[in-house]
Amino acid sequence: MKSAIKTIPLATAMTAALMFGVAAHAQTAASPARAEVKMDTADFLKTHRWDDNMSVWVLKSGVEAPAGVKPRAEVKAERDAFMRTHKWQNDSSTWVPIKTGPRDLGTMTRAQLAAETKQFLATHTFDEEKGVYVEKAPRKTK
Repeated sequence: MKSAIKTIPLATAMTAALMFGVAAHAQTAASPARAEVKMDTADFLKTHRWDDNMSVWVLKSGVEAPAGVKPRAEVKAERDAFMRTHKWQNDSSTWVPIKTGPRDLGTMTRAQLAAETKQFLATHTFDEEKGVYVEKAPRKTK
């Protein structure tokens, strides 16, 4: 029993040393220099402010968005356009096109709209390079 108690801290110490050593190596191998991160952060803070009401970073007034970046309203409009023409099916876990024509999102309850928006953001991501929403690859099941 005494030998088991002595090996637990040794095994824990060896595991921790290995984990911290690997993490330190991985961080220095491909991560940007600290000065570069600080410079990027300073540049970002010059053009953005935190909005407590919406809990997001927003551009400061009088600051233009970088070239090629779509305004937030335009990105939301694309999401809403997709949700007008598609409906989430729980039984198949897929978005299905609506055959009867676009639906009016204004007739949905807040809970329904929030649930579908949450599902859309779980299945799609905004591709900054292409400037459009793209479907995420499905998760592989065991």
